[in-house]
Amino acid sequence: MQTLAQLRAGQLQGITRLQLVEELTEFPREIFDLADTLEILDLSNNQLNTLPEDLYRLSRLKIIFASNNRFEHLPEALGRCESLEMIGFKANQIRTVTAAALPLQTRWLILTDNQIETLPAAMGDLPRLQKLALAGNRLTVLPESMANCRNLELVRLSANQLQALPAWLLGLPKLTWLAFAGNPFSHTLVDPHADVATVVNVTLDDIKLAEKLGEGASGVIYRGDWLNQAMVAMTGSSQIAVKLFKGEVTSDGYPADELDCCLTTGDHPSLIKVVAHISQKDQLGLVMELIPPGFSNLGLPPSLASCTRDTFHADTQFSLDEVAMMAFQLADAMAHMHAKQVSHGDVYAHNIMVNQQMNLLFGDFGAASNLRNLSTVERLAMEAIEVRALGCLIEDLLAYVSGSVGPEYYKKLSAIKDECMQLDVTQRPCFADVKKAIGALLKGK
Repeated sequence: MQTLAQLRAGQLQGITRLQLVEELTEFPREIFDLADTLEILDLSNNQLNTLPEDLYRLSRLKIIFASNNRFEHLPEALGRCESLEMIGFKANQIRTVTAAALPLQTRWLILTDNQIETLPAAMGDLPRLQKLALAGNRLTVLPESMANCRNLELVRLSANQLQALPAWLLGLPKLTWLAFAGNPFSHTLVDPHADVATVVNVTLDDIKLAEKLGEGASGVIYRGDWLNQAMVAMTGSSQIAVKLFKGEVTSDGYPADELDCCLTTGDHPSLIKVVAHISQKDQLGLVMELIPPGFSNLGLPPSLASCTRDTFHADTQFSLDEVAMMAFQLADAMAHMHAKQVSHGDVYAHNIMVNQQMNLLFGDFGAASNLRNLSTVERLAMEAIEVRALGCLIEDLLAYVSGSVGPEYYKKLSAIKDECMQLDVTQRPCFADVKKAIGALLKGK
């Protein structure tokens, strides 16, 4: 992070990335002194409500973030920036988005947690659009023209006012990660605080929280210990992990929908086991088994460069057997989820933990959607979308395997991946068939 004083003193010449957090109410004109090199501009967490009309002078600008400001409309100055392809205006008060505000080269558009009721038909004129986050707005429909956005891969529509899931959306050839919980057409929750018969309800008084283990969009995970001895007896351990939801709408939707989907899914050997839930009026949460020692994250989240695809440590390496074993377990877990009429929405390596034996634990239901209100055709399409996500994961993992090792084995696993990633959604196999194919491959190697 840099300072306004540094900028004004001319100390930032030649930088490619600028981040200013200084309660700004006006765009500092000195930023234009960086026009020859500036590619990423982050003005999040200020008090801005306008951008200068001549923003296009930042001719190398590729990425702009302006979350947590006071914008009431997406600035039309953005549309005149010739190199701009990633736009993030989360948590403003944006009500209007015009065609003029959308650069034709847009790949990444984040408008989560605003007040948008309609989008322009010009959304369909964004052929490079890959990532679109619209959760927490007031949308009732999406423009039909968006059927032309055939490179869309990740879409977040949760917590809006959509009356139906557009048929064209489910048929997009590259759509891979979709979340839509918390809309009228999908709403299934009568009372998110109601007790759930299958999983015991506890309170924070039953738990002693310890150190923070991690944090995601929807909540914070802590290590914990049971203070309630009956729960120790019931779960077989005094140690637990506790996810406390943040309470507001996130990039993926409402915490109550995540809680619902997680509890609806139930137990599976490859899913992190939920042993209780917290449904206090002022706090929602999940109590889970503590993940055993030896497990670590399979991958890292996408970067600005990779956009929708996970990243991995440079020294990552897998054998073909290991990739097949992980894919088999994940296909089995996903078959279980869809049998329970729940989609995950975030099938990524960074949401998977594995140990040295390649035992897999899958979690984070923040982007999950309950499918029970969908038609059979829609549910099958949702499964096909997530099958593509499994294909993408296999493809990512195969990049860290040498193709010269077991060429026939590699070829067969690649063929399964290709089946999962077919552009024709209706031609993809179901998870049960993918599991069967990988299982046969593992037996016949």
